[in-house]
Amino acid sequence: MNVMFTAKQGVRLAARRSWAMRSMSSQPTAGGLPKYSPTLLQAREGEIGAGGRSSDQGIKVALFGASGFLGKYVSAELGHNGFMAYFANRGDDLEMRHLKLPFDLGKTRFVFYEPRDEDSIREVIADADIVVNMIGKYYESYYPYETKSFPYVGYKKNYSFEEVNVDIPEKLARICLDMQVDHFIHVSSASANPDSRSEWSRTKFAGENAVREIYPWATIIRPTQMFGRGDRLLENMARFSRWYWSLYLVDGGKSLTQPVWVGDVARTIAHIVDNAAAFEGKRVDLFGPKEYNYLELAEFIDDCTRRNFPVRDIPYEWARPAAELMQWRRQPFVTPDLVDQWSEDFLPPLGSAEAYANQDELVTMKDFGMQPSSMESIMYQYLQRHMKFGHFHYVDGYH
Repeated sequence: MNVMFTAKQGVRLAARRSWAMRSMSSQPTAGGLPKYSPTLLQAREGEIGAGGRSSDQGIKVALFGASGFLGKYVSAELGHNGFMAYFANRGDDLEMRHLKLPFDLGKTRFVFYEPRDEDSIREVIADADIVVNMIGKYYESYYPYETKSFPYVGYKKNYSFEEVNVDIPEKLARICLDMQVDHFIHVSSASANPDSRSEWSRTKFAGENAVREIYPWATIIRPTQMFGRGDRLLENMARFSRWYWSLYLVDGGKSLTQPVWVGDVARTIAHIVDNAAAFEGKRVDLFGPKEYNYLELAEFIDDCTRRNFPVRDIPYEWARPAAELMQWRRQPFVTPDLVDQWSEDFLPPLGSAEAYANQDELVTMKDFGMQPSSMESIMYQYLQRHMKFGHFHYVDGYH
């Protein structure tokens, strides 16, 4: 196995493009530059323009899962900075056409594929230099079928957590190795843990190991829960409180989380794409500046929406059976696995930013010269639309 890996790695390195990735400083400088600071004046061969949408970075990026919450932000970052993007699309192309907007003409390519069909995956990757995997769902998908007995309808599992979080990343890593792709970026989660209650978190951990086994120089991205417009954290809680006139918190909402803004995660991924050689084999842990419990999040949402909704405590033992019944709606608010996640802390693995200071193999936003955005500075503009009468009702003299 080791001999095979060494040989394939040698082939891969020999097959790299004649233009190299932008050179990087490996250590902080006396001037206090971030650890991974690009030498901006040293352009790679084939790069055109001073930066921006109409520039050409000379890098082709294949994106899997680009239509999701994180994918939309990553696409915007890549488009605004002159990258070429290959979008993997397994649905209606009209569902992805909005992803073209940040890119200049001719900088996007949409390819239909089926995750279970390796040939279609190879068509997406084609001559891409970097592959980014953002595939992932918070629930297992099902499809209905007719039965001969009451209730005359049943559900079969379509994509399980095991397939989405383990099998597909493993398949992508293997194909990237076989096609000699320069770099593979895999988005996992800070909750990835083999001992978690949540199957989603356990399979995320197994997916990381599967990728590392096949493609050891892959970059693993581990964000905490992400917030932003259309997120499944704060916006879902706000919608639930509107529709059900109250908010239910598992075990009183005492579990801790340290959410990160999705825009910061996307910007970090764009930095890695631009300087991929510096991040081979690294793990990037991304988290916000402050930790909260879920009760504090509920209070923040109530302050922003001014709905004064009651917050109710529901024990884990009651919440999970209730979620079993509620999971069958399309894009469910709550699933049994989400209840498992809400019952545990969702924090960065090392606990604090200071703990990462001397970890060479672990990278954080600080190493990019970035400061994580606070939830309070970002989310009010998105949560105010959930106000009972809209925000105009609270503006004196506007009418």
